[in-house]
Amino acid sequence: MELAYIPSPSRGVLYLGPIPLRGYAFCIIIGVFIAVWLGNKRWVARGGRPGTVADIAVWAVPFGLVGGRLYHVITDYELYFSEGRDWVDAFKVWEGGLGIWGAIALGALGAWIGARRRGIPMPAYADAVAPGIALAQAMGRWGNWFNQELYGRETHVPWALHITSSEGGRVPGYYHPTFLYESLWCIGVALLVIWADRRFKLGHGRAFALYVAAYCVGRAWIEYMRVDDAHHILGLRLNDWTALIVFLLAVAYIVVSARKRPGREAVVEPGASDAPAAAPEAGDEDEDGNAAVGRAADEDGNTAVGGAADGAGDEPGDGDGTGAGAEDRAGDRAEDSAGEPGGPDAAVAKDEAESAGKS
Repeated sequence: MELAYIPSPSRGVLYLGPIPLRGYAFCIIIGVFIAVWLGNKRWVARGGRPGTVADIAVWAVPFGLVGGRLYHVITDYELYFSEGRDWVDAFKVWEGGLGIWGAIALGALGAWIGARRRGIPMPAYADAVAPGIALAQAMGRWGNWFNQELYGRETHVPWALHITSSEGGRVPGYYHPTFLYESLWCIGVALLVIWADRRFKLGHGRAFALYVAAYCVGRAWIEYMRVDDAHHILGLRLNDWTALIVFLLAVAYIVVSARKRPGREAVVEPGASDAPAAAPEAGDEDEDGNAAVGRAADEDGNTAVGGAADGAGDEPGDGDGTGAGAEDRAGDRAEDSAGEPGGPDAAVAKDEAESAGKS
């Protein structure tokens, strides 16, 4: 009797009346939202506009879903086109079967179309969304858990996955949860890319290439553990060969790109840096810690200060409004003194006003 294991869901779909709610689909959708959210934060930090990542994702996500399905159907065509199979099942994405290689390839094409329409360099966009894609994969792998698929060899480790379904040739038992291994690996890849991007200021697509290379390393050993049917070439599963080839291409890109185009893109979205900055609210402080009260920016981007205190030691007439205020106050005192009987001599007050104006 097993004392500890990972249970499989009794079913992967719930029905809200006639509407099916599939765990696999929910995991994919949540993953997309995570990728867009994190990608937007990184894009804005690089100098882009908020919302641009989501706009381009409108192109990338549908292309990615089609590409992922095409890769799966082509590489596992016997599941849909062999004798006794129904080819219509090839369109049933909700039942599982998305190849990440096809999803990234065709998704990149969709992203390129969206980026080109906005005049945005594709490598910069890819760098921004790279760790988010890894997290989306980590979330999407839990869809395989709902479908009781993507598991490895039989095992009796405490974290073994308990498969209970016998559909599709499954044999109930306890297996390595390779879906979980890949999910955790993808989280590690996302953290690696974020760290390396901050440390080395990766640009021109190198952050994305790092994500691809790191993912391929993990996918190779996880793929080796899987026991589901797959095509083999020279004793290795097809996906192992794919991971090896893509890894070498990603590493080569990093090396060549670093030599030809070192550093980062100065501008990632044309016109984004021209947008006027929001005016500080009353009581806010500037970078030097000075209080800003009632500041506003005119159309030319100049700052108009009404009653602002730039700190002790400002000289009258230096553009902070204090010189003009001194002149006005001296003039008021001159007028008041001249019109009041018994007050100071009018000539003295006049001289004070002229002295303040010169200063």
